[in-house]
Amino acid sequence: MKITDVRVEAYRWPKEKPIANGKHIYTHNELNLLIIDTDEGITGYGCSWAIEFAESMGKAIIGEDPLNNERLWQKTYVPKFIGRRGTSCKTVSAIDIALWDIKAKVAGMPLYRLLGGAKEKVPCYIAGGYYAKDKGLKELQQEMLEYKSWGVNAVKMKVGALSMKEDAERVKAVREVIGDDTKLMLDANCAYKFFEAIEFSKMVEEYQPYWFEEPVDADDYDGYRKVAAKSRIPLAAGENEVTRFGFRDLIHTQAISILNPDAASLGGVTEYMKIASYADANGLVMSPHGQQQLHVHLNCAVPNATIAEFYPPQYDAKVYEAFQNPVIFHEDGTVSPSQAPGVGLDINRERLAPYRVK
Repeated sequence: MKITDVRVEAYRWPKEKPIANGKHIYTHNELNLLIIDTDEGITGYGCSWAIEFAESMGKAIIGEDPLNNERLWQKTYVPKFIGRRGTSCKTVSAIDIALWDIKAKVAGMPLYRLLGGAKEKVPCYIAGGYYAKDKGLKELQQEMLEYKSWGVNAVKMKVGALSMKEDAERVKAVREVIGDDTKLMLDANCAYKFFEAIEFSKMVEEYQPYWFEEPVDADDYDGYRKVAAKSRIPLAAGENEVTRFGFRDLIHTQAISILNPDAASLGGVTEYMKIASYADANGLVMSPHGQQQLHVHLNCAVPNATIAEFYPPQYDAKVYEAFQNPVIFHEDGTVSPSQAPGVGLDINRERLAPYRVK
């Protein structure tokens, strides 16, 4: 089997309502795909948050056997020329994911089984609690109660955009309506300085957050150490970290309890599996961030991925309608990947056609 073409497709559609986290406002959903064609008619789909340099990286692997993912990872990931972070690593990720999609299709297996099949389903949390216009405490509580009505036992909310006092009131309001037995995750999206994160954690620790995600800048390893030393809330981080080398350094801070790797950014499935093994050897659990079509497979592939980030069809129907084999949501608050061979990124082109931008 040989690679014959590497191409990009991108889609973009407006959200029903703009949403915001501690630092950013989001008005649209985006789906960026890197597609690899082969001479045997098997097509692989990869994804990332941004895809650049696809033409030059694609030329480097035309004619290669797509099953040699380690070889091709080394050919595309060359930090001297492309840099270690940013869109170049995201493109390496998309290429690698597409290669694994081909490999799983050749094997006739869903990706999670090809990678190890540690479990058939995994508990999930609803990633909500964003800031939005005219969304006060009452509206936030109603949102969380709706999530609970779907059967989930874990929810996440954003912090960091308002004053610490106001955000502490929001955390209190959510805990009051979800009860003590529901996991509550807090996500600051790097909004705080270390001393602010310490102060805020003390203000909300009585509400027993399950984790405090990215309280400081993703590169501020020393800040993570300082927060972990003073906070009783477990810290989560990693969605902005890349490669096994970056995760090695993050893990060595001994400040992080839960890793949030994103295979669409960190270097793809090949790197994810190495990171998962190293995290497991250090006693850490994981909850991958990002594209759920991919990451529910990766959650089920390894034993130390314990809870999935999830956006259900009630949250955004197009996220489901975009794919031929969407993630399966169970009434017990768990999710499973499709049993179809591959990564799960094969799209419904007719449904997405009006939103194609590239």
